[in-house]
Amino acid sequence: MSENIDSILQENRQFPPSAEFAENARIGSPEQLEALYRQAEEDYEGFWMQLARDEMDWHTPFTTGLDSSNAPHYAWFTDGRINVSYNCIDRHLATKGNQTAIIFEGEPGDIETLTYRQLHDRVCQFANGLKKQGIKKGDRVVIYMPMTPEAVIAMQACARIGAIHSVVFGGFSAASLKDRIEDAGARMVITADGGNRGGKIVELKAATDEALGKGCASIEHVVVLKRTDHNVGIVEGRDIWWDDLVAGQASECEPEWVESEHPLFLLYTSGSTGKPKGIQHSTAGYLLNSIMTMKWVFDINDKDIFWCTADVGWITGHSYVAYGPLATGSTLLMYEGAPNVPDFGRFWKICQDHKVTIFYTAPTAIRALMKQGDDFPNAYDLSSLRLLGTVGEPINPEAWMWYHKTIGKERCPIVDTWWQTETGSHAIAPIPGATATKPGSCTRPLPGIAADVVDKDGNPITEPNQGGFLVIKKPWPSMLRTVWGDDKRYQDTYWGEFDNRYYVAGDSARKDADGYFWIMGRIDDVLNVSGHRLGTMEVESALVAHERVAEAAVVGRPDEVKGEAIFAYVVLRGPRPAGGVDEALTKELRNWVAKEIGPIAKPDDIRYADNLPKTRSGKIMRRLLRTIAKGEKITSDTSTLENEAILDQLQGKA
Repeated sequence: MSENIDSILQENRQFPPSAEFAENARIGSPEQLEALYRQAEEDYEGFWMQLARDEMDWHTPFTTGLDSSNAPHYAWFTDGRINVSYNCIDRHLATKGNQTAIIFEGEPGDIETLTYRQLHDRVCQFANGLKKQGIKKGDRVVIYMPMTPEAVIAMQACARIGAIHSVVFGGFSAASLKDRIEDAGARMVITADGGNRGGKIVELKAATDEALGKGCASIEHVVVLKRTDHNVGIVEGRDIWWDDLVAGQASECEPEWVESEHPLFLLYTSGSTGKPKGIQHSTAGYLLNSIMTMKWVFDINDKDIFWCTADVGWITGHSYVAYGPLATGSTLLMYEGAPNVPDFGRFWKICQDHKVTIFYTAPTAIRALMKQGDDFPNAYDLSSLRLLGTVGEPINPEAWMWYHKTIGKERCPIVDTWWQTETGSHAIAPIPGATATKPGSCTRPLPGIAADVVDKDGNPITEPNQGGFLVIKKPWPSMLRTVWGDDKRYQDTYWGEFDNRYYVAGDSARKDADGYFWIMGRIDDVLNVSGHRLGTMEVESALVAHERVAEAAVVGRPDEVKGEAIFAYVVLRGPRPAGGVDEALTKELRNWVAKEIGPIAKPDDIRYADNLPKTRSGKIMRRLLRTIAKGEKITSDTSTLENEAILDQLQGKA
């Protein structure tokens, strides 16, 4: 980024927490929140050390806080020993053994509940089964599962015995699975015969067999859960049914007390180029931030039913399904399937039926549900909801307001959370009982997170609404430790931009006059239009603010005059224009953007589609949109798309 980024979108509405919410909140006033900020500022290391002592149970108490001797390889609480599974399950048994830990609903409608005692027994039995197969501390185990309680059980069992798990999202292809197995050097894959998604069976076992048939020499065993109970191939001597693995195993398994910095898991993130990065997270530091953000950002309490819709194959499903809720002794809900089975009311029916109190999902899902209109959510009783959250990308103000009015009925605070696989947990987010929110802003960094916006030379930008690099200036407990097997990539990617001074997030951002952060998109999603550097997210927000637009994605294409032209893909509320062409609407939308944020941001091209190219998790595959905008042939893997057929429409072929 050669120059700073121009901010062209202004949003001034504010929504303070209600007096009733604040009165009952864990942090219920700006004064309480400011006291936390002061503690972190006055004694940064001591702040985190005290929280680590108060919030986690240690087998060997630590005496050291932050170790910066090998920067940028930071370490926390290095002489302590701890176990994550113990902290998530065992320590609750005396007081919460009969409390529900997990409520599960399958896409076909089957429901299962597990108490903390039942979860403990099943985790221990599975952990003992893993040990019987020779899995030990430090071994890597790949988990490729549907969104069922067994996925969490497998993760917790690995943590219990000190094995390092690497969860691969069930929507990934055999080729993606193979790459991750081989990079991690895994000894075992834990999978299922299949999963239920969109009314179909996801062939997990078949994909596993395909991946292992092309390499993966390190794999010794494959554990297979019977979920869909359809016929799958079983390789004698290699494959073991889940039920057979746990048969006869004891329901007690002594935790492996590991060093604070022992790797808890690897989670692979894919970029637009190069092989996937295996982000390595520690044990104690990762768990600490997961706990604190559950308490601070979600204001979790014993009466809550907490539903994070993310799959465990993503970091959100690690921190806010498998670990954070259990570490705080909460009740979490898991749903296996798609949001539109049997119709687009499924999420709202689940909220009603299970009396969900905290609902956390992605802006992409919110926009897709918003597109279907208000009739679906209005058909259900959503009065149990008390807090809403968003994750994964910036949320445009129009979707924020729909979420606020239609789902939250204007009484539920919305926590818009900025964080990454690499940060491990929320880094910038509102405290719902103390922070006045603004639609589209993730508000302020959390206590103990030293985030800032800097210019190309690394100097803090003090002028309000001037965009720059989003950085974090001090190490925090849940930060990534390295890239597995490629430490140079870790140093170059996250620390190279400013000579190891800052962690560089890869996002552009601005701060407004109140110090609130606004994410403007990825640094590589910045458009250079006639010498102005514009964040794509702001143009998208302007488009979605139009009454006829449900969703938009903006990319750049080369332009001889402007440098880059703005190419917009638009999903309408209602049917797509016949043949994908509506010149009058296109002119209206271009003028709308010019009026909203200025003529410089007026899209040069607008293409209409029924949907955008998304993975099953709802992530828009922008590299495909850039390829289409340039008129180039698509050569990259598209197997993870929810609907590959949409590509023809986006290319103007249908």
